[in-house]
Amino acid sequence: MELRHLRYFVAVAEEENVSRAALRLHVSQPALSRQVRDLEDDIGFPLLERSAKSVRLTEAGREFLKESHAVLQRVEDAVKAARAVADGGNELHVGYAMSPTVRILPQALRMFQAAMPGTRVKLHDLSTEEMLVGLRNGKLQIAFMVHSRFAVARGLHLEDLTSLPVCLAVAPEHPLARRKTIKIAEISQHPLIAFSRKEYPDYHEVLTAWFSKAKEKPRIAEEHDSVASLIAGVEAGDGVALVTESMACVAGSRLSLIRITPSPGPLVIAAVWPEGRLSAAAEQFLSCARTCAKTAPRT
Repeated sequence: MELRHLRYFVAVAEEENVSRAALRLHVSQPALSRQVRDLEDDIGFPLLERSAKSVRLTEAGREFLKESHAVLQRVEDAVKAARAVADGGNELHVGYAMSPTVRILPQALRMFQAAMPGTRVKLHDLSTEEMLVGLRNGKLQIAFMVHSRFAVARGLHLEDLTSLPVCLAVAPEHPLARRKTIKIAEISQHPLIAFSRKEYPDYHEVLTAWFSKAKEKPRIAEEHDSVASLIAGVEAGDGVALVTESMACVAGSRLSLIRITPSPGPLVIAAVWPEGRLSAAAEQFLSCARTCAKTAPRT
């Protein structure tokens, strides 16, 4: 029996469907089924009752699932503890979303360095999905991103810090660039450039909610996996994009930002970290971020 057998079994048990579990684990369905059957063969009794479309835990399987969770959590805790030792205890790995946190993170970093000069901070500009994975596997100690329900679903702790107005980004030469305000219904008439659905799932949920209020559907023409490529797409005139007003700090004169009326609602910026007690360095960085979020300038 290997750890992967436990991880595969847990995924199948939680999804109650081998196909969904295979998608979640990024493995083929036959390989996943084989691994779970190998596990049952090793321990000598069935863990799942199988039907054509779903699986259910046996009574023994329910008990094994509980213990499997405990084993995997202990392994995860051991990796985190060992990584802290390997890093010498003087490094803090912080994930962040560049555009939404641009008014908070630089000031928080300066404040943290003044408070803990002996700790080196390594910043990682990542997508939402990459940050969630990094927090789960211990590569990140804390991250700052747009509020994500997927963080809570994955057993991570989330604390809202501030919120940012949403606006429309267009190229300076775009016909809309001279407008001061625009309505969501008007935006639906233009091709939309968005962040990748796979890497930024919450962004797409928010888009759907915004446009549904106006009884419209977004016309997504392109999806990008980074702020830099999204800015380039809008600047090239490929379409328009819904972004936070802090994008002005990142894009500068490359884009024009237009206020949306009525406002579709702000995006909430949150700190996210693994469940359990934060390290002293991560706790200090979070404290600095809280302070900076309260005093960050708004437009």
